Amino acid sequence: MKKLMISAAGLALMAGTANAADELSLQLKWVTQAQFAGYYVAKDKGFYDEEDLDVTIKPGGPDIAPTQVLAGGGADVTVEWMPAALAAREKGLPLVNIAQPFKSSGMMLTCLKESNISDPKADFPGKTLGVWFFGNEYPFLSWMNHLEIPTEGGEDGVTVLKQGFNVDPLLQKQAACISTMTYNEYGQVLDAGIAEDDLVTFKYEDQGVATLEDGLYTLQENLDDPEMVDKLTRFVRASMKGWKYAEENSEEAAEIVLENDETGAQTIEHQTRMMTEVAKLTAGSNGALDEADYQRTVDTLLSGGSDPVISAEPEGAWTHVITDQALSE
Repeated sequence: MKKLMISAAGLALMAGTANAADELSLQLKWVTQAQFAGYYVAKDKGFYDEEDLDVTIKPGGPDIAPTQVLAGGGADVTVEWMPAALAAREKGLPLVNIAQPFKSSGMMLTCLKESNISDPKADFPGKTLGVWFFGNEYPFLSWMNHLEIPTEGGEDGVTVLKQGFNVDPLLQKQAACISTMTYNEYGQVLDAGIAEDDLVTFKYEDQGVATLEDGLYTLQENLDDPEMVDKLTRFVRASMKGWKYAEENSEEAAEIVLENDETGAQTIEHQTRMMTEVAKLTAGSNGALDEADYQRTVDTLLSGGSDPVISAEPEGAWTHVITDQALSE
């Protein structure tokens, strides 16, 4: 009887192993926060489980380059902004956009009203502007080229301050304007005690130079593997289910994000506000990349004058193969 019981247990163990969920890893662009709520919600609500997936979500940070993680085999999929992805692709990394959960851009410049800036083209020259780098500078540089404003300083140009991922340069008046996201740093400025009436904001979306943010990217080799294509299809389907749930349940989504924040640095108030703003950016997207949005991004990046972000129209930089399958079921 004992032998039979062991054999039965062994069979159960083998059956469990045979039916183990497919593993897939996602590298985030930044730290755990509501910017990535859809993925945490999909994991928490069992949407990945329903697709027979065991998804590992890897937070990013200031010392983590998502595309390099992907290139080194440290993740199967990464969240990245399209300017950085296309720039990396042109340098030889075969990144491919497989889905685009974010329909709109949340990037903007936030300025102190006392700096007397009301019109970018007329008032930016002579000013110091805070700009994020590590691939996040590309939209800004394209915008300045569009306005024909040099970025080397001087009366006719702007002085670029390499901004850390904080709002200190504005608070300390080291810059007239700083880079902010609608869902994050703008709220930090308000939390620091500066009233909205004392600020002027310029959204990239409103300036006609917005580029796509927070797309899902993988390597071309994964798309040449039928089994990986199947996994990616299930991953995108479950992730978009997570995003739509997060859009409709901002407070619950923020709580789920907070539960996954191992640093303890986030607050429910900040994450709820962030989720409310992020929901405005994912609204209108079913996950499939809009070709017009893609082309607008490419055109903006190509218009970099003598130093464009990319030098030629990309080929094979995106595919609908994954979303066509994911959305058809």
